[in-house]
Formats: sequence, C-alpha cells, structure tokens
Amino acid sequence: MPDLQANLRSVKQRIAQAAGQTGRQSDAIKLVVVTKTVPVELIEQIIQAGVTDLGENRVRDALPKIQALKNKYPEVRWHMIGHLQRNKVKQVLDNFDLLQAVDSERLAREIDAKAGQQGRVIPVLAEIKTSTEETKYGVPIDSAVEFVRILTTCQNIRVVGLMTMGPLTIDPEAARPCFRKLKDLSIKIKDLSLANIELAYLSMGMSNDFEVAIQEGSNMVRVGRAIFT
Repeated sequence: MPDLQANLRSVKQRIAQAAGQTGRQSDAIKLVVVTKTVPVELIEQIIQAGVTDLGENRVRDALPKIQALKNKYPEVRWHMIGHLQRNKVKQVLDNFDLLQAVDSERLAREIDAKAGQQGRVIPVLAEIKTSTEETKYGVPIDSAVEFVRILTTCQNIRVVGLMTMGPLTIDPEAARPCFRKLKDLSIKIKDLSLANIELAYLSMGMSNDFEVAIQEGSNMVRVGRAIFT
C-alpha cells in the first residue's frame, strides 16, 4: 500500500522547488492528480488529504468513480485528460468540469452542439502535439493557431488553455523542447487577442517530467504514478 500522504507531500515539495526556480509560488501551479486505475477508496483518501482536482483518461472507467464521489465531495473538479470520442461527449459534459484534450474540429463542433443543447459554455483546453511520436494525439503545432481560430467560432466553448504531452522517455530533459514549444505557442496566441480565448492554463508535465514542465512555464501538471506507487 503506497503512503499517499508522504507521496503527495513529496510531489508538492518538488512542485514548489520547480516553481521557485521560475520566480513563482507553488500555489501558482495547479496539481491535477490522475486517478486512472485507482480504486475509489484510495481516491477518497487523496481527496481527504486536500486534493481538489482529479484527472481521468477513460470515460467508462471514470463514471463509476465520479458517481460514487461527486455528491460527497462537490468541491472536487474532474478533468477529462484522455482522448475523447465524439460519441462520449454527452456523458463527459454531464460529469466532468474541464475537458483537457480537445484535439480536432469535429470533436469541438460536437462539444459545441451538445453544450448548446444544455445552455452551457464548456471550458476546454486545446491539445497540441509537440512531439514527433506517432502515438500521441493532438493538433500538430504547425496547425495550432488555425485550430484555435476555429475554436473561437464555437459559441458554447471557452478555451481556457493549451495542453500537451512530452515524449515517453525516462529522461525528463527530452521533454523540455516540447514544453518550450507550447509556451512559445501560448505567447503567440495571446498576442493575437482572439475573442473567446482565455489562456489561463498551460497543462504540461506528468510524473516523470513535471519539474521540467514547470521550469518551461507550465501552471497545471497531471501527476498520478508519483503519488499512487
């Protein structure tokens, strides 16, 4: 059984140290604890330890957990961080608070339509592919500005940030160029002053590379393994 309290403290200390290297306080970095494959009992422990943001990759696996915990812990925000299929959009809108992986116009239009039917405006992150790995999802970075412009035409979507994943490697430094690309892209998009775009978050960095991500400007990290193992 992992020592969740100790692991969480360690992750928070590492976040604080990395934030300090960029002149920021630790509370400027949003920690999203990734709970895929984690049972409800352990998720409840991590909530009771003060975690308020939880991330899930798969709708089917996430729904029983959300239904078991959402009424008991209404303060928790659930993030959909995995690849989202269009036929799952309604379920996601009914259960998640932030969609972190909007990676195509077709998906965005489906979210826009379903949210419009509910009379809601949905906060999303545009997922950008900054690595060369074929297995990664996301809009190619060369098409990212055009994609964000398309999102501005969706009346029921509000873009609150960008998201990316570094390469799958044991060397966190290998991810640094990817994170730097996303930071540079965010500056470029902000300079365009597009309507309906509020780049409050740069979601980048996971258990293996979140310190590098923070050094490169991330203010939202998605950490699971470092806490639950």
